[in-house]
Amino acid sequence: MADSTSSCSDSSSSSSSSSLRCLSHSVVQLVQWKQPRMSAVAFGLSFLVLVSVATLSIISVVSYLLLACLCVTITFRVYKAVIQAVQKSDDGHPFRSLLERDISVSSESVRLLTDQSLIHLNWFISQSRRLLLVQDLVDSLKLAAVMWLMTYIGSVFNGVTIMILADIMFFTTPLIYQKKKAQIDQNVALLRCRLEETLQKLQNKLPGAVKRTKAE
Repeated sequence: MADSTSSCSDSSSSSSSSSLRCLSHSVVQLVQWKQPRMSAVAFGLSFLVLVSVATLSIISVVSYLLLACLCVTITFRVYKAVIQAVQKSDDGHPFRSLLERDISVSSESVRLLTDQSLIHLNWFISQSRRLLLVQDLVDSLKLAAVMWLMTYIGSVFNGVTIMILADIMFFTTPLIYQKKKAQIDQNVALLRCRLEETLQKLQNKLPGAVKRTKAE
């Protein structure tokens, strides 16, 4: 009995893990434009929502989206009902397959997602402590430079504008990279090499007590 319970738990856990992997794979396929129609719809909707949030309140945006969805579904439902009445057919509810589909979230999926989120949260807390308490001076200086740059970005753009730009980059960068892969890799490697040389020169000028030490 215990073995069967354990096997059921293992199977449900593996199914939850596979569903998350399928979701990640679908997102990657969407971003890489493997299915151009789906990617175009996702990009258009996300861009429209973000632009709407930038001009309207979030309550208005959600209300308009739900209202538009209801207009489409109600119109289609009435249309199918009229067609069935005229043709005297018994096709039933037009959304029957969607209504009968199981969309409930399993406890195993929530538990797996929580465990993965906890891993990332602990890593973030550990890295934040390391950087803010200057365990490595060079890395802390990197963070200070990034935060200094973010202050200028924040003074020019607000949060929604940054999200719009991120959404555009999210859907356009993979396409650009696929077309210019060799040139981008070469430029990134050159930039990384120069950055490492600059950091090495900076580190060599630091006092010995604060130089980066390799973890034993």
